[in-house]
Amino acid sequence: MGGRAPLDKEAVKRKVIEALKTVYDPEIPVNVWDLGLVYDINVDDEGRITIVMTLTAPGCPVAGFVAMQAEEAVKHAVPEAKEVHVEITFDPPWDPRRVTPEGRRMLKEIFGYDVVEEWIRRTEQGW
Repeated sequence: MGGRAPLDKEAVKRKVIEALKTVYDPEIPVNVWDLGLVYDINVDDEGRITIVMTLTAPGCPVAGFVAMQAEEAVKHAVPEAKEVHVEITFDPPWDPRRVTPEGRRMLKEIFGYDVVEEWIRRTEQGW
């Protein structure tokens, strides 16, 4: 007995998401979570966190910088994190349909229209 309480992985995951909402894509003024750039968050029993994310474009010159910002944000905001690893992937490629409703609202405030809806419309028309 006397062992530590089991890690509440869902609570940790919620903290990770809040931390990721403080990390912004350098080209689009919306955070990486609401842009839909985060594909997976895994929290193991020991507090090791793995985040699988992408970027809006494979040739993004700041890929390492965004991953480092995400890792540092999580380390700072999630004391339960024993290790944080951010993995960048481009499979599947990101597209605007991944943007959260909150992200769409932010983009609409910035651009004055629903950028995602416009992208979907143009894509369906073959632009």
